[in-house]
Amino acid sequence: MHMSDALLSPAVGGTMWAATAGVAAYSARKIERLGEASRVPLMGVLGAFVFAAMMVNFSIPGTGSSGHLGGGLLLAILLGPHAAFIVMASVLVVQALFFADGGLLALGCNIFNLAFFTGFLVYPLVWKPLAGKRPRGGRLFAATIVAAVIGLQLGAFGVVLETEASGISSLPFGTFALLMQPIHLAIGLVEGLVTASVVLIVWRARPELLAAGAQQRSLRPILIGLGVTALVTGGVVSWFASVHPDGLEWSVARATGSELASPRDTIHTWMAKIQRITAFLPDYDFQSSTEQSRRGNETPTAWPAPRSGTSTSGVLGSVLVLALAAAAGYGIRQGRRRGAVTGLGATRGRTSSSP
Repeated sequence: MHMSDALLSPAVGGTMWAATAGVAAYSARKIERLGEASRVPLMGVLGAFVFAAMMVNFSIPGTGSSGHLGGGLLLAILLGPHAAFIVMASVLVVQALFFADGGLLALGCNIFNLAFFTGFLVYPLVWKPLAGKRPRGGRLFAATIVAAVIGLQLGAFGVVLETEASGISSLPFGTFALLMQPIHLAIGLVEGLVTASVVLIVWRARPELLAAGAQQRSLRPILIGLGVTALVTGGVVSWFASVHPDGLEWSVARATGSELASPRDTIHTWMAKIQRITAFLPDYDFQSSTEQSRRGNETPTAWPAPRSGTSTSGVLGSVLVLALAAAAGYGIRQGRRRGAVTGLGATRGRTSSSP
């Protein structure tokens, strides 16, 4: 559900950039105040895991479409909404900049649609009440599936609204919505099952991770397990990704009969040029392979597709996300420490100057 720049006007794209930046700044302050940056290693490894999982599209039977794990709900459950937003932003920045997955103008929309709805609406208003204060296996599983479906429905409708507000595409609102919502309902069910399975595994191994602020024991086993899973998923399991277009691409093609071309205005052209420069592995493959595919000089895509470019993208992307998410968390933690030291110094100064 990564929007391309072809769907967005500069005004809507810029507005969503500003909104996303505001939520990111708010999240960073909340992480600092609540001390959630103590989970910096978990932020990095979970970010790597979500990046790798996003590379594995699964087919939706009978539709010719596919979907992939969104990851926003999983991050919110295990990290809380504020840290989840920062981690999801890290994942999507790496995808857009280095792999040309999603447009740069659309980056604010993509972060908002995949992170805000699940983290700040669905997690507190749906998942937490359904899961309860002391979640148990069956209830936890059901709550996660329901929350995943609702979160993806909100994200999909966000895409439709942002496209309609932009007014630069030929997509009719009603037709686009009627295609987007049902296909993402099916994708949401699969995502819910996958997310619920991962959450249940973590709950059985470390139930305190689902309790806000609880982190008493070493996270090393969880970190190692998620890290290895991310590398294997990105490096090998990604070969088995569906070759069908994802739900958004499928909906656009069904509504218009073709792919949408980006407008040739200054902003869209500029963003496309920047992305061509930064994306050293476009479409998660080496540039030579990507160019051959676009020119029609490559044999039809087979399944599975073991490619060195895909494996390199999966492993390198996971490492980049881990580093970026961990760096963001570390920077927030250092800011909290500096603030604490400054506050202590000010208190001592006032004390020493007291009569």
